[in-house]
Amino acid sequence: MDKRIQIDVTEPVSYKAIYAFGNCVMQSELSNVHQELINIRASQINGCAFCIDMHTKVALDKGETQQRIFLLDAWWETDIFTEEEKIVLQITEEITMIQEKGLKTETYQKAIERFDEKYLALIIMAVVNINAWNRIAISTHKPIAP
Repeated sequence: MDKRIQIDVTEPVSYKAIYAFGNCVMQSELSNVHQELINIRASQINGCAFCIDMHTKVALDKGETQQRIFLLDAWWETDIFTEEEKIVLQITEEITMIQEKGLKTETYQKAIERFDEKYLALIIMAVVNINAWNRIAISTHKPIAP
């Protein structure tokens, strides 16, 4: 892979701002399970090897099972995710694939029935956060740590 700029060095002010945004999401009331499901699934969709690698390791460290991580690519085909997790994953996919009309009304309605507005806002912000990081890592060819 060709060498590219490292935004944390080239544009540290902007990098620190996006990093602070990520910390805000990470330190919110959003559950660790929901955060890592969002991070891994969006990264899979976007093809971000760096973020998939990092967030699967974080999820495992936080107690997520290998089976659930392996099945994220087909979460709708299994019964191992809760209804809440399925809604979180659907939101993640629809926002990540915004070119396909974004968050659908049906999904939004299901979410607002299960979560309060603040929690739904945090889900959306978590999806926005990881999509930003995916775009940074992919466009700069961020290397995976061995």
